[in-house]
Amino acid sequence: MTDLDVLKVFCGPYGRGGNELGVVRDGGAVAGAAQRQRVAARLGFSETVFVDDPERGVVDIYTPSVRLPFAGHPLVGTGWLLDLPELLPPAGEVPVRLDGEFTWITGRPAWAAGRRTQRYASPEEVDALPSPPEGEGWLYAWAWQDEAAGRVRARAFPRRGDGIVEDEATGAAALVLSGELGRALNITQGVGSQILTGPLPDGSIEIGGRVELSEVRSL
Repeated sequence: MTDLDVLKVFCGPYGRGGNELGVVRDGGAVAGAAQRQRVAARLGFSETVFVDDPERGVVDIYTPSVRLPFAGHPLVGTGWLLDLPELLPPAGEVPVRLDGEFTWITGRPAWAAGRRTQRYASPEEVDALPSPPEGEGWLYAWAWQDEAAGRVRARAFPRRGDGIVEDEATGAAALVLSGELGRALNITQGVGSQILTGPLPDGSIEIGGRVELSEVRSL
């Protein structure tokens, strides 16, 4: 028996939205990829993180159906929880910094391959999309709310058949969009989540947001 921290990541200014995340701090209690995949599927969060080395920040990330080398909201949430200067998912070194109410990580768009973005004419068109839209593959639907200010309305649809019909807040897709547009963004996603991004000179992207602890329970 081990504890599971349940977080909300990328919460809006007044606590709205936020994508739930499960963090197993004692990753050794759930050994092996097959067992971790079963636990992630049973929990049903869009992602679950297993911490394999809490001092070095070595982490393993699973959706209900697949293992991920990198993901935004799991690393922002785990970075906040462990309060480390970096995390080590399979993709590579991910710097972490805490700045007031926001936690930031840095990643590379290449680490988030497979997330397709599609621009719509207005936020209203994004809001009107069915959940999920027709088609296959990861879709990040977005529209400008205020292009001059970098404000974006977005929704995310994994469309991989594992029960996650719509992702409430998706840091990796926000990273990809920020890289494609080459600018900092302030994204409102889902029912009220907020994701901030900022491109860096070396081509990497910072992703930032608020994190809250919802509960600690036995796994």
